[in-house]
Amino acid sequence: MKPRLIILSALLTACSPSETPAPSDISGPPTVAEARAFMEAVEAERTELREVAARTGWLAQTHITVDTKLLAGEADKVYALATVDAASRSTRFSELDLDPDLQRKFDALRLASTQPPPNDEALAGEASQLDQELRSIYGTGTYCQGDECRTLGALSDVMAYSRDPQELRDAWAGWRTVSPPMRPLYTRQVELLNQGAQDLGFDDLSDLWRSNYDMSPAEFSADMERQWELVKPLYTALQCHVRASLTEQYGVDVVGEDGTIPAHLLGNMWAQTWSNVYDLVAPEEVAASYDMNELIQANFPDAESMFKTGEAFFVSLGLDELPDTFWERSQFTRPRDRQVVCHASAWDINTNRDVRIKMCTKRNAEDFTTIHHELGHNYYQMAYAHQPQLFRGSANDGFHEALGDTISLSITPAYLVQLGLLEQEPPAEEDLAYLLKLGLDKIAFLPFALVVDKWRWQVFSGELTEADYNAGWWKLRQQYQGVSAPVARSEADFDPGAKYHVPAGTPYARYFLAHIQQFQFHKALCDAIGHDGPLTRCTIFNQPEAGERLQQMMAMGSSQPWQDAMEVMTGQRELDASAVVDYFAPLKTWLDEQNQGRQCGW
Repeated sequence: MKPRLIILSALLTACSPSETPAPSDISGPPTVAEARAFMEAVEAERTELREVAARTGWLAQTHITVDTKLLAGEADKVYALATVDAASRSTRFSELDLDPDLQRKFDALRLASTQPPPNDEALAGEASQLDQELRSIYGTGTYCQGDECRTLGALSDVMAYSRDPQELRDAWAGWRTVSPPMRPLYTRQVELLNQGAQDLGFDDLSDLWRSNYDMSPAEFSADMERQWELVKPLYTALQCHVRASLTEQYGVDVVGEDGTIPAHLLGNMWAQTWSNVYDLVAPEEVAASYDMNELIQANFPDAESMFKTGEAFFVSLGLDELPDTFWERSQFTRPRDRQVVCHASAWDINTNRDVRIKMCTKRNAEDFTTIHHELGHNYYQMAYAHQPQLFRGSANDGFHEALGDTISLSITPAYLVQLGLLEQEPPAEEDLAYLLKLGLDKIAFLPFALVVDKWRWQVFSGELTEADYNAGWWKLRQQYQGVSAPVARSEADFDPGAKYHVPAGTPYARYFLAHIQQFQFHKALCDAIGHDGPLTRCTIFNQPEAGERLQQMMAMGSSQPWQDAMEVMTGQRELDASAVVDYFAPLKTWLDEQNQGRQCGW
């Protein structure tokens, strides 16, 4: 039967089985014509189901009720099952000699689901239920002391602003009381998702995840390590300076003497970004000549005016204005009459340029930057909307995040001057403070991003068993980050589950890639417009030449290997973390000066 989308009120509740041609119903050897017809039907079905999933997902996040969550969960389940079913049946054509474009679609179909359920209805239902349970445990988690219960948001505020080490330790450990119940559920989920990956012809889920980069899984892992080695000296210098500064603040009894930094002292619940401790590590000799928050407050009366300025950035590059529906359908501020998910996100509802942003915007510097970032996603989505369904995505999953952050890197003093927010650019010595604060986020994040998926790859492959989940987690965190647990941990704990992306099953390597690609993109675009000077002062605002290169890359979607898209954007065919090193070179020089006489490393 043709998939029937039954609309209840505004949206769907269920779908009947697919009518995509089932190879098992066809006698005789497969043909190229049959493969092409099969793929056309698959893409038509996926287009329909994906739009329903997007619409129900949007509703569930902008109007949270039991019913909207149920609708979204059902739509996601139907879409996931249809994807896995089509991928499984596509194996009939695996031995055919297909043209490169069609073969890439078949490859993309097999890799489309990052959480493939087993090709069994009962087990798929169990996998879906486990996914919901794990997300629910995380999403509803609180830490209670007596009658007082605190959410992750409240605990994160403590991590960000408190300078009391005991209070920080309590908040850190308190959030990690939420995750131990996830442990048996996660173990079972790994079994089911590994089976789903094996049903698609992969060794396990890590094999599937690492196969999505136009290179072998082993080559991808090796390239990740190679990029890390390029930036490791910069990270080591940053870690050394931060550790010394925290020791001055808290004393050696709190920080310890093994070279690592206790995770609760770094201003973030997961010690993944460190900018919240900037005041403890900043250079005393550099003071900012302007306050970005004050500029935003003085010049933007509301959220929509901030979004209009973000749109003008892209228009200045020669790109189209946003469609009217963007302004009609986006959520810019927190509604007063309903519960919503405030985490900023960019949405691509259908191929008819129905793009939206969901934010609870505040008039501050952080959200001004976020708006430029999220609009980068929307412009990418519109650029590849003409592509076949399976190619409507970024060149690899790092490109989307990198694109948004590349735009954010252009929010420089020169950009603020062109907007009329500043009369003149501040002196160059202020760049050191900017680089340090940015490095506390961007550089500090890189090893954490590596650890999250290295841990899961080990779990999925069986290298790390349930008996050593927590020990394996902290071994990697100490090895790569030089970060340690502030209180004793054991296998009664499940600290990986305290990070959203683990119970949510979201791959994390994309963020590692993005944190390298964004600097590679920024440097290439600055070179293309002939920028002369520090990369921190380069903005591509009002530079159509940069916009033309950007548009050409975005329009490719995932239709070609990411190396081709990288070449269009940068002239290089490989990931290259040396752009990160170049961008932060002045910071590295300063850190080395500060670290003279210190014992660095762990």
